[in-house]
Amino acid sequence: MSVLRLRASLLSRGTAGLGRALRPEGSSCPGPEKGASWTWGRRYSVNAPEQDRRRDAGQVELLEDGETEANRLTQAHSAVLEARVRQLQNEYVSEVTINRVEVAPLRTGNQKDLQALGLVEDRARGDASSVFPVVGKTQSRWVEKLTQEKSDLLKRQQHLEVKLKERTFFESQIKKGERAFLSRKLKSTKQMPDTGKEKADTGEETAGAGQETPHGIMRQEPFQKALKVLERNRTYVVDSDPSGRRLKCLDILESSFFFCPVWSACSPRTVWHKPAILLSYFRHSGSRRVLTLPMYNCLLKAWAKQGSLHQVSTLFSMMDESGLTPDLVSYASVLECMGRVNADFKIIESCLKQMVTDGLHLENLFHKGALHKQERMMVLKAIQKVEPGFSPPPASSRKIAMSPLLRDFYCKEKPMSYPKLPLPLLELQKRFQQQLALESAMTITIDSVEKTPVTENNYRARNLLKDLKSQWRKALLKTFSEMKAHMSVQHKANIYPYLCLLKSKDYVDLMMQALFNLPPHGDSLIHFVMDLGMKVYNKNLIRMKMKPFVLDELNRKYMNYLHLLAKDTQLDSCLPRERWESLEAEATISSDFFTQEKVWPDVVLAQLGTHLVEVMVQAICMPNNLFSSQTEKRLIPVLYHVYSFLSLKQIGFIKPHPAFNQLVAEAACTKLTFDSSVMPMLCPPKPWTSPVFGAYVLHPTKLMRCLDETVQHQQQLENCPQEHLHSVLDALNLLGNCAWKVNQPVLDLIISIFNAKGSKKLDVPPPMSEAPMPPSYQLSKDASPLEKSRLRREIAQCHKTAREMYSLRTDALYKLSIAHHLRDQIFWFPHNMDFRGRTYPCPPHFNHLGSDMTRAILLFAEGKPLGPSGLNWLKIHLINLTGLKKKESLQARLAYANEILEDILDSADNPLTGRRWWMDVDEPWQALACCMEIATAIRSPDPAAYISHFPVHQDGSCNGLQHYAALGRDVIGATSVNLMPCAVPQDVYLGVAQLVEEQRKRDAAKGSSIAQVLEGFVSRKLVKQTVMTVVYGVTHYGSRLQIEKRLKELDDFPKEHIWEASIYLSRLVFTSLGEMFSGTREIQDWLTKSADCIAKSGSSVQWVTPLGLPIIQPYHKTQKTIVSGSLQSLCLMRYCDVSQKPNTLKQKNAFPPNFIHSLDSTHMMLTALYCHRKGLTFVSVHDCFWTHASTVDIMNEVCREQFVNLHSQPILQELSRYLVQKYCSKFQSHDSSKEISVTEKLMLRTLSHVPERGNFDLQNVKKSTYFFS
Repeated sequence: MSVLRLRASLLSRGTAGLGRALRPEGSSCPGPEKGASWTWGRRYSVNAPEQDRRRDAGQVELLEDGETEANRLTQAHSAVLEARVRQLQNEYVSEVTINRVEVAPLRTGNQKDLQALGLVEDRARGDASSVFPVVGKTQSRWVEKLTQEKSDLLKRQQHLEVKLKERTFFESQIKKGERAFLSRKLKSTKQMPDTGKEKADTGEETAGAGQETPHGIMRQEPFQKALKVLERNRTYVVDSDPSGRRLKCLDILESSFFFCPVWSACSPRTVWHKPAILLSYFRHSGSRRVLTLPMYNCLLKAWAKQGSLHQVSTLFSMMDESGLTPDLVSYASVLECMGRVNADFKIIESCLKQMVTDGLHLENLFHKGALHKQERMMVLKAIQKVEPGFSPPPASSRKIAMSPLLRDFYCKEKPMSYPKLPLPLLELQKRFQQQLALESAMTITIDSVEKTPVTENNYRARNLLKDLKSQWRKALLKTFSEMKAHMSVQHKANIYPYLCLLKSKDYVDLMMQALFNLPPHGDSLIHFVMDLGMKVYNKNLIRMKMKPFVLDELNRKYMNYLHLLAKDTQLDSCLPRERWESLEAEATISSDFFTQEKVWPDVVLAQLGTHLVEVMVQAICMPNNLFSSQTEKRLIPVLYHVYSFLSLKQIGFIKPHPAFNQLVAEAACTKLTFDSSVMPMLCPPKPWTSPVFGAYVLHPTKLMRCLDETVQHQQQLENCPQEHLHSVLDALNLLGNCAWKVNQPVLDLIISIFNAKGSKKLDVPPPMSEAPMPPSYQLSKDASPLEKSRLRREIAQCHKTAREMYSLRTDALYKLSIAHHLRDQIFWFPHNMDFRGRTYPCPPHFNHLGSDMTRAILLFAEGKPLGPSGLNWLKIHLINLTGLKKKESLQARLAYANEILEDILDSADNPLTGRRWWMDVDEPWQALACCMEIATAIRSPDPAAYISHFPVHQDGSCNGLQHYAALGRDVIGATSVNLMPCAVPQDVYLGVAQLVEEQRKRDAAKGSSIAQVLEGFVSRKLVKQTVMTVVYGVTHYGSRLQIEKRLKELDDFPKEHIWEASIYLSRLVFTSLGEMFSGTREIQDWLTKSADCIAKSGSSVQWVTPLGLPIIQPYHKTQKTIVSGSLQSLCLMRYCDVSQKPNTLKQKNAFPPNFIHSLDSTHMMLTALYCHRKGLTFVSVHDCFWTHASTVDIMNEVCREQFVNLHSQPILQELSRYLVQKYCSKFQSHDSSKEISVTEKLMLRTLSHVPERGNFDLQNVKKSTYFFS
């Protein structure tokens, strides 16, 4: 390159292009990132953020490569300066000719550098032979510019030298710790050769660092690759805008690396790479915001394991500079480190004093610090050096909740023995081992109940599918390994460390499972990738919990815990939570250890799932001629990525090839594979003892179910005093400890109908062979657009119907197959709750919250004699299930049951061939199960002694309105929802319909045309849904849609009047409800206005239930995060981010129904706790309570007592006081100089103004027969 021709336009780009053009051959100056255009030269025509980005990137690269990179930088700058001199001398020339520049070797000192470049001598002599002569004023101007550039270069070099010294000091400390560790390793093992130390000093991998275990050797290589990826990622971390608006997705991905479990299996030397990543964040104020306390704690734990006290101290200083206050985990790590190095007395004493200053207590280290045995010993060693008499207090010292509602329940004066399960201790212990094996495997394969005749084609398809599965596994393994190898050398942030957590075979298993769980019509890409990413997270977390020392401790605790439940052990009055807490006091590992792993961010889950899906799309192929006569054989992808429209949104879908669907259908596989977390448990659940521990043995379960990335609920639960949660946890444990079994006769009947093409009347879905076929696609050439449009609608409707049929059929297949698998077992449903406190069983498919068909095949595992009233309650329950005598008294229902006893017995004996009376009722399958129970009891020698396992239900009468009427002490409303004693049950829906009809008649008499059209059409069914949902926040628009739907079902109603009639009736229904429930409307309006004020002030609505459960509404403005991928970019929509402003409309509309839901859940939990005190078996479906037939009377008494006790509390007054203190205390100060704004005054007045109450006497509820019936 002797001569270069550079256009004048090059000047507008500054010396970025010159720096590359004039760089000597062989120069190793780093090049730009792919897609970027920055170099080490000065920058002129670039915007400010881009300029900052490039400068920051250069600084990070310099810090990484040390002095060598600094020399390269200076050399490059020198070359640029020389070129700039000559450029400025000829800045008026449009085309420049430049001779090749020979750059002398770098010397120390800027003066020598300039002399070597020939700049100083030329200027001093004014040599006329210079290539570029200096002319007049041009010289002075470019000399000034050159001087300024020199000054800028000096300042930059000084700044970088300071950074380099800091970096060098930190690395020297790392090397010092490394040498100390290796020397200790040499002394202990005496196996490393003498050259090992030299290798360690030169940064090479030593034998001692990787020889800890054979497993460590095997896993070392991927970990080192992961570390290299993380090391490179430092450049991109600080690449973000200081405002934090750019590259947020990348920040989330980068910060998640601190919690990646890849670190837990790394060698000690590996840990020392991690501070550099933290340091890259810390040194830039724009990126320091990404660092959180858990990140520092993660690194503190790693240093503590190595006994590196100096590094721990450095991290504490960085935390202090960042404004972060250490927590219990931080101090536990410090004390562990001090215990390992046997630190000085004064150092430990200073640490303990600082801990007290930060408001932390030593006792909590051992109950909340999640310490295992060795960590606990080290922490105790350090503490006892200062306080020799210190010992961790026992767990029994925890406080007991003393709420007025719970004072009697937790009273120990009359202890109640905890009910025993119908199984001996050895059997329960055996079942625990089975559950442990099931959860550790993560999946279970069971027989399908769907039976079809097996043909030769089926066998051929099964063999073919078996061969293809083997090929697909090999292809997936190969492609996955290639992807990992490619990502390990990429120069950008990626999720490579998360691909090293499991064995490659485990990832392949998860992908194969996802393939065969994919519906024939496909699944949305976002759902598919998130589900796949979550499977990896769960698999890794279970793997961590399977560590021997963790598993042994869990095994010991659970085996001892079973002594409380087994029927052949001594009686004990402890609750499950109290029993487990007593075992915690003896433990070497806290239960919180099982949940130390943080949930991965959505960005990580999405990227991880996206990469795995890309592997599936690329690797899984099949021949194209399996079901065709094509002679040309080629491979086609099994999975396709397509786009579809959902309303106006374009959604990415993953769809299987029709040939794959046909092959699976031809194979007619008789096995189903499920995640172990969707199955009922084979042993009693772990008791809930905290917001992070309970339910399944190994599988992670949230106490409060919520949307992904929602953290405010968990934070509130963890910050809440634990004694306030005791009653909620105890109620969940009581519900989860109820044992169940399958009603085999009913199950067999349902399966027979299921395999006989189903039954629409009995709500058993038909097979896909009964799906409607799409109409013919053949149209004449002159078909009109109207005909084409009609055909498209028909085809779309057929596809929609087929998808709905497939979903219903698959749902029923899952339920029946799981029930069939458990037909000879006793099983349990662990429970958790939503953010309002409403409880739900964790298994999603098969549970007692399901449909009529599912409830009919469930029985209590424990049986109780019917007693004197049990048979009558079975008969009344049967009539309740039919829906035939809703308006009649209990005595009338019992009398009707005795009248039709012959039909009941016939239904039990000949359900499919007899008179089939049971098929024509509201809940046919539950009615049939009840008929069989009654028949068996009547035919027993002594019906009173008959052991019944059948659950009897008592349902609330429009329970939401019951709570509103009790809150407002509304006499009329209370009477209409059966809070007042009446001879027959009151029907609130019929009452509203009558009020609507009366108003319609008045309007018709005044000449209203729509009122006249509606004559004879106003009925109970027309208004029921609106009345039922108005308490849960239905709007006028929503109620109009509900009534419109009912009107469309009436064949003789004129269709042209539906719109006007629905608007008219919606208004009348709301007016009638206002008349009947005046107090209810006032309370609902107050709650709505309060939530509106709170949301407009920028806060989410929060409150605390009477049982002490903290609640916050998770409605915020939508935040979008874009995750790029080769298939498509995914848009993660987050509605629950507390950093976003609250959604005012949702906050105000949702507060009334959510508040009422929190009250009905409180009533249910109180009923569950006090039913336990009386020895009852109790479960619930929200406001429907279940127990044995012989104990219905006792449950009814408890239910009414607890409702009265609940509403005897000043609920609304306490809510108002809480809201004022929470949201108005900031402007309620006594500083009279500060004026309160109009908005603040309105908010204070609204929250303080509690609606007035009526004069209804709550004690009447105890006498009301139909309150729950």
